[in-house]
Amino acid sequence: MSRLTAARRPEQAILSSPGRDTAVTAAMLALPAVAFAATADHGVLAHIQRVDDAWPRLMVSARAAPVTVIAKLVNLLGLACVTLPVRIAIAGYLPRRRRWSHMAAFVAAVVASEVLIGTLKNAYGRTGPPGSLVATSGVPFPSRHAIAAPVAVVAAVIALVPPGRRRVAWGTAALGFSVLMAALRAHLAAPWLSDAIAGILLGTSCALLAVVVVDALERRWQARRAGGARGPARAHGPDTARRADRP
Repeated sequence: MSRLTAARRPEQAILSSPGRDTAVTAAMLALPAVAFAATADHGVLAHIQRVDDAWPRLMVSARAAPVTVIAKLVNLLGLACVTLPVRIAIAGYLPRRRRWSHMAAFVAAVVASEVLIGTLKNAYGRTGPPGSLVATSGVPFPSRHAIAAPVAVVAAVIALVPPGRRRVAWGTAALGFSVLMAALRAHLAAPWLSDAIAGILLGTSCALLAVVVVDALERRWQARRAGGARGPARAHGPDTARRADRP
């Protein structure tokens, strides 16, 4: 296939079942909403804090050197010096494949997550656990690593892998990696356990919501474009028929 033919070929839709995917995304959005509402309630937060306090003690009692080393290596993967080049590479690759809506969804997920990270950290201002084994800065709620991981890997899978079983498999693996990173960060006492959970929920929601919104806008634009192309043909149809009847 020539480059010209590939350029003219219409871009594949991001979602194969937009109704189902919209329902799944709506259900997913409810989870971080509950998590953030619970954290904002001081009474509920007191109960959450008991679990958060117990988690570092459990980690310290069960901490093993190999696990700690692995946790520190995984922690490096979530640093901006690693995630930023990967994001730029994906955002630069998609236009070369003329996958504009996929690129828009990926970039929208990244931008939305970065805006929410700063906004929510400033709004909640929750202090982190003592004794972190890695350097931390700022407030830990929600966990930046836990948000960035699903945004990077889940959104990347949706943008790069066509709809179908392969996307489901890769998406499940990407989400599993995000959960692993959050758990290992909590193992290092970098964020509270609840900070990591809230981050995973928020990051995944950003990735899914960006895809659903961009896909809906793309489908609406395609429908209007198709309607506009048919409109002139219908408008000229009767006039052409009348001229054909003239002697």
